[in-house]
Order: sequence, then structure tokens, then C-alpha cells
Amino acid sequence: MTSTAASTVLLAGALAALAAPALAQEAGWHYSPLVGEGDRAALGCAAGSTPKEFVCLAVRCEDDFEVGVHFYTSRLGGDAGRWRIDIDKEDGHEVDAKPDGSPYHARIEGDVTPLLEALKNGGLAYLDPKAGPDLPRNGITLDGSLYVINQALYFCAPRVPPTAASVAE
Repeated sequence: MTSTAASTVLLAGALAALAAPALAQEAGWHYSPLVGEGDRAALGCAAGSTPKEFVCLAVRCEDDFEVGVHFYTSRLGGDAGRWRIDIDKEDGHEVDAKPDGSPYHARIEGDVTPLLEALKNGGLAYLDPKAGPDLPRNGITLDGSLYVINQALYFCAPRVPPTAASVAE
């Protein structure tokens, strides 16, 4: 192999390493870079999150086209359980989260519509687990959340009951 070919191979390898997807724990709101998620999920992480210590919320279009909100943190003991999410220190949401088959750690159960609206339109979300270890970084800025969440949920079509005419066909 000539020195030019070797240099080209090294340069291509370096560029491929630089083009790798961003880490899932990047602060702020963005598409989820987790494997298989593509643009179906928005991920918002606390400022100062690192690959080893992170606090994130994911808003995701589920396989059945429902909207799911998930906890995704590095907290020991997992993310399932009872949580309180305060938006702008005034809009408290008490929620229960259970593990599910998604790449995130726990999905919030029940109607997430009020929480979703608050995440889209608020300024700062604070996450507070009611049991287990506290979170070292629990404030997630909501700057840009409206745009990213709306983009991720664009194809998450609402379920419409079939009409009598379409059932007969």
C-alpha cells in the first residue's frame, strides 16, 4: 500500500469516527440518537448530563401510534416508580412510571396530554423521584422542546374509528 493510499484510509477512518451520532445524553432537546429511534422520539436532557451521569425525558411515538413519555436516567435502581415533574416550579405532575419494551428505562402511565402540553410550552422541568436515590442534575430546559416534540410526533397519527362505509368495503 502506498503512503497516499494509507493516508486516505486513515483520513476516512478519522472522518467516520467524527461522523458518529451524538451521545444520547446531550443537554437540551433533540431527536433521540438511540438505536432504532430515528426521528420518532424527542429527547430532552438536563444541563451537565454526561454519558455516565444523565437525566432525560423522552417523548416518543409508540408502535401503536400513541404518545409515550419516558424517564431515561443513569439513576441507580432504575427509573420505575412514582415521580413528580414540576414545570416552571408551579405546574406539578405526579406520575407513575413502569418499565416497558422501549430503549428507555420507564414509561409514564395514564394520560400524558397535560404533561406533554406543559413540556412543549414551559421553560424548565424539574424531575423528583419519590423513592430511591435523588437525581444529581434534575433540571431540564424546555427551550426548543415545542419544535422537536412536534417534529418527532408529526407522523404519530391519531386513531380514528373506522366509518361504517370503510368497514363494509
